[in-house]
Amino acid sequence: MSLEPIQVKELVQKIIHKEEVHLLDIRRKNDVNAWAIEGEQVHSVNQTLPEIQENPEHVKSMLPSDEPVYVVCYKGISAQAATAILQQAGMDNVTYLVGGMEAWGEHLEPVKVASLQQGAIHQFVRVGKGCLSYMIASGDEAVVVDPNRMIEVYLSFAQQNGWTITHVIDTHLHADHISGGRMLAEKTGATYWFPPEEENVPFEYELLEHDMTFSLNNNSVSIQTIHTPGHTLGSTSLLIHDKYLLTGDTLFVTSIGRPDLAGKANEWTSLLYNTLYETIRAITHDVHIFPTHFSALHELNKDGGVYSTKHSIYQSNYRLNIDSYQAFENMITNNLPAQPNSYQEIRDINMGKANVESSKWPTMEAGPNRCAVS
Repeated sequence: MSLEPIQVKELVQKIIHKEEVHLLDIRRKNDVNAWAIEGEQVHSVNQTLPEIQENPEHVKSMLPSDEPVYVVCYKGISAQAATAILQQAGMDNVTYLVGGMEAWGEHLEPVKVASLQQGAIHQFVRVGKGCLSYMIASGDEAVVVDPNRMIEVYLSFAQQNGWTITHVIDTHLHADHISGGRMLAEKTGATYWFPPEEENVPFEYELLEHDMTFSLNNNSVSIQTIHTPGHTLGSTSLLIHDKYLLTGDTLFVTSIGRPDLAGKANEWTSLLYNTLYETIRAITHDVHIFPTHFSALHELNKDGGVYSTKHSIYQSNYRLNIDSYQAFENMITNNLPAQPNSYQEIRDINMGKANVESSKWPTMEAGPNRCAVS
């Protein structure tokens, strides 16, 4: 009996729980090398559909016969054809990933990462893209931070938990994915907050300034803003009860934010240095860092969330222990990765200066996180 097609959510759970997963990726080799499904126990074979059509027996010999095999393509269509060929060749342990890499890149997995008085912080892990967003809730109120464009996930999650989204915050101007901030605020009637130091934008927003306080559930939960420029001019971190620090794209678990995506690396590197070596360093070491991106699945904790203590990060990340500013600047210059896919177009969309059909958004966003210094 053939296997049922696997949904992205089920595959994500298998990878988070470090189950053994066997994939047959039928995309072009260059595309696989640029962006693929990875994990500690993920075993992947790359054979294109023409190669499978030409010699299915050879492809069968490369795959296990006693474990499920999931076929992956761009959108889940060609994978169905490949699955049918292999099933006709006698494989009864093969099926396909519904929606392919496009669905993989868009899935958001909610993970509870902290408890608050009458509430919690939930991290939405976009496993395929390396994006992280947050819902901070207490009582019947919720604040959403750095939402992705798949806003129905946040709407559904808030409704399931009986929360009303009252504030939506973008900690900075995003360059690697399309923000859902304005869309979510418009849908819910929530107040949309955006840093005033970012480039001039035509849309309306409230100024997300330094040392503001957001309160939830009659002051049961307070969120303080801290201006932490460097990745962008307006980058802002959020401190919750001196215990949890949402750092946007400024500080990650294993790296730091890059300062060059607006073409101002020279000016912004010094800001990043001051933020990391003075502003954040001065915050208590016990605070837990919750970033907005991660680079690899090994950064996921056992619960599926991405976070660590500031003490651990500052001990293990050499970028935070460089002796001089000049050495820090040289490190940045020598370790900038390739630019994110379509990053200038994405910046223009997020600034409200470009109107691109939503059908093109998945292709624009395709690819791994590239907001960190490598």
